[in-house]
Amino acid sequence: MSHALRVLSVNVATARTLEVGGDRRVMSAIGKRGVSGAVPVGRLGLAGDEQADPTVHGGLDKAVYAYPSEHYAFWQTVRAQARVAPWDEALPHGFMGENLTLAGLQEGQLWIGDVLRFPHCALAVAAPRQPCDKFNAVMGFNQAAKMMLQSGYCGVYLAVRESGTIAAGESGVLQPGPREVGIPELFRAVMGRHRRD
Repeated sequence: MSHALRVLSVNVATARTLEVGGDRRVMSAIGKRGVSGAVPVGRLGLAGDEQADPTVHGGLDKAVYAYPSEHYAFWQTVRAQARVAPWDEALPHGFMGENLTLAGLQEGQLWIGDVLRFPHCALAVAAPRQPCDKFNAVMGFNQAAKMMLQSGYCGVYLAVRESGTIAAGESGVLQPGPREVGIPELFRAVMGRHRRD
């Protein structure tokens, strides 16, 4: 069974200084912004996009980060509850640090090895995102990573199977892979291990 999905936004950023924890400054490219037109997709990601820390983002298995648009309302609500944003402040696409803001596909429907096939490229599900202190900094409150763990709203890293281009407005389909390791289970297992370390 294949699921239809749609690209709402294609987002890129260059690395910039980000203040973390109020006392540390680090380089980060988490502040993605939408771009128009067809964006080239190469083996290491989207043209015009950078990763500041290649040990946790980027590389062949984490070339592109995709996030479900369906979770944006949740984050808007928790940011308002944390009193870091007004209740009616909509978050712009790319705010989660994602390269692709997708509609019609969520983590519970994804397994390692599934392929998201778009008109001009193909991307394989490779790993769940693991939130860090940079995520807390961008979200504006220190419990954001914990909220991602509790909700399971992690998004997924994608490896580039077929290079090409991708653009906002394009539709795609999910082609199932071997279906042995699900994203929600892997996310909980990986994050649980980090919490014990």
